[in-house]
Amino acid sequence: MAFIKKYRIPLILALIKFILPYLLQDSFYELHRDEYSYLAEAGHLDWGFMEVPPLLSLLSKITHLLGNGFFWVKFWPSLFGALTVLIICEMIIEMGGRVFAQCVACICMIAGVYLRIHFLFQPNFLEIFWWSLHALLIIKYINSNNSNYILLSGIAAGLAWLSKYSIIFFVIGIIAGIILTPDRKILFKKYICMAAGIALIIALPNIIWQYNHKWPVIYHMKELRETQLRFVLPLAFLKDQVLMHLPYCFIWIGGLIWLLFIRAGKRYRILAWIYITVITLLIVSSGKNYYSLGAYPMLLAAGGVWLESITVDRFRWLRYAAVSIVIILAVPFVPMLLPIWKPVKLAGYYAKYGISNTGILKWEDRKDHPLPQDFADMLGWKELADKVSNAYALLPDSIKKITLIHCRNYGQAGAISYYGNNLPQVNTDNGSFLLWMPDTYHIKNILLVARRLPDQDDSVFQQFEKHRMTDSIKNFYSREFGTKIFLFENANNIANSMIEENIRKQKNKFRR
Repeated sequence: MAFIKKYRIPLILALIKFILPYLLQDSFYELHRDEYSYLAEAGHLDWGFMEVPPLLSLLSKITHLLGNGFFWVKFWPSLFGALTVLIICEMIIEMGGRVFAQCVACICMIAGVYLRIHFLFQPNFLEIFWWSLHALLIIKYINSNNSNYILLSGIAAGLAWLSKYSIIFFVIGIIAGIILTPDRKILFKKYICMAAGIALIIALPNIIWQYNHKWPVIYHMKELRETQLRFVLPLAFLKDQVLMHLPYCFIWIGGLIWLLFIRAGKRYRILAWIYITVITLLIVSSGKNYYSLGAYPMLLAAGGVWLESITVDRFRWLRYAAVSIVIILAVPFVPMLLPIWKPVKLAGYYAKYGISNTGILKWEDRKDHPLPQDFADMLGWKELADKVSNAYALLPDSIKKITLIHCRNYGQAGAISYYGNNLPQVNTDNGSFLLWMPDTYHIKNILLVARRLPDQDDSVFQQFEKHRMTDSIKNFYSREFGTKIFLFENANNIANSMIEENIRKQKNKFRR
């Protein structure tokens, strides 16, 4: 009871954080493209995957055991979002803040950009949690000089590596922060080396997996740079840091100033240097704007303490004004963070208020569309799975046994695997699905899910006697709108050997 009494406000804020996205998102929307891929990892547990480290796959496995329903998929980001709120509150307590500081900082977490991040089953929610936990452990060490907190940070760093490789940015930030503050004398202390050793031991199985698969993380980042990151400009990245957190930018900026220049905050200045280092590294490496989200909870905590401290004896009205500003500015952003209405109404809202001018409707093709790409990636999957299932069901039983279901991307394969009825393994050579494809084939037909027919130089598909389109995706607002389902029939005698050779060449890029 004493615990509940002490943490009553943080627990209430965490509960709101957990529940709110469930209440806001319209049930018309399905899971996100990436979520289907991560859920598919539950059937192929390993120490690594082409796109991400292994920890998310463990949560996928638990989700599968719990029934794989929408609630349980979203449970994990919602839970870790709530835990992050509790960490922020604890940071504030450690830095001398009280109830108001907790409320204003956590309202920013509840109502801001994290509203979306903490409702997507993607590695980002784990990244934000581990970065925030690291910040808390650093604060606790500063206050207590207890080396156990450093050792705990080693465990956190190892688990963070198993969640998302971006922890390397935060660790570099910690090292830079130690060097740039009077704390530099601890850099070569025994417990720092022990913490690094603990982190390495925890991360080692994944590092070995990466080595055995020829470092797919490097391949993945190179592919990202060629297709997406090359469009990220430094000034645009910095502008997005303000826009993403616009409703409460005065809180985190105030927190940064408090850490750098105000006497009470200088004790924790290492947090400011961590933030500055992370942002600098992301600019240099052309990181996406949201790669920095893990660095802001600690600034929100500092900002809450700062605002509370300057309104203790006077200007108390600023407290009410600050909370009101955050909420009033955040409300118009909600339809851009979560799909709270059906597509037609949402697209109408964007058109009415000129949202296209903000760039939020720009997809990877660099064109504006009716909905944000993330929202379009939550539509059309049930339709796709149903139409593939129907096409497969219409085949004679003797034909089903020799029919391969093949997709052009991981989203299609993951969604069909998730929703498909009585289907065999769904295949694609995109992402981690490539590693799960069989090495040998004995097929005569292929059900192909693709935007268009294969090119003439795609020799495998030239080995079939005939083909026809069985159906296509009709949901205009879906990113898969226009995707077609083709049935290729009656392969000749060399088709299977060509498929095997093609898959073998692709897999050999990722195995020693």
